[in-house]
Amino acid sequence: MSADELTPPEAARWAARAGLSLDEARHAGVAATARHIHSVVSVLRELDFGDTPPASVFDAGRRPGEEKHDAAV
Repeated sequence: MSADELTPPEAARWAARAGLSLDEARHAGVAATARHIHSVVSVLRELDFGDTPPASVFDAGRRPGEEKHDAAV
């Protein structure tokens, strides 16, 4: 079952399987939220990040275009 097909009873079953008990009034909201999250993640998976450098090279203290200077001189 995909999140696109997730029904309120299935959402409750999956929540119970994860150790979470949900009031019956929340089943529909949880199912709708799971479907929305799935739709957003599906779009993100389609994005091409081929030219994007990894997060490890990002320097939050440096402005774009500014040269990087080593602290140890």
